[in-house]
Amino acid sequence: MSDNVIQFRKPAPQKTPKPPRPWLRKLISIVAVIAAFIAAWIYFTVAG
Repeated sequence: MSDNVIQFRKPAPQKTPKPPRPWLRKLISIVAVIAAFIAAWIYFTVAG
């Protein structure tokens, strides 16, 4: 085959982006709030 011939190829299908998971953000928020309460409890226990 000659090198100066254009080869037409079908483009690869694009992957659709995954939708964001709303429960993941909620879970991270709950874990952050619990961690803040635990950190405050430890601080006030140690600082007395």
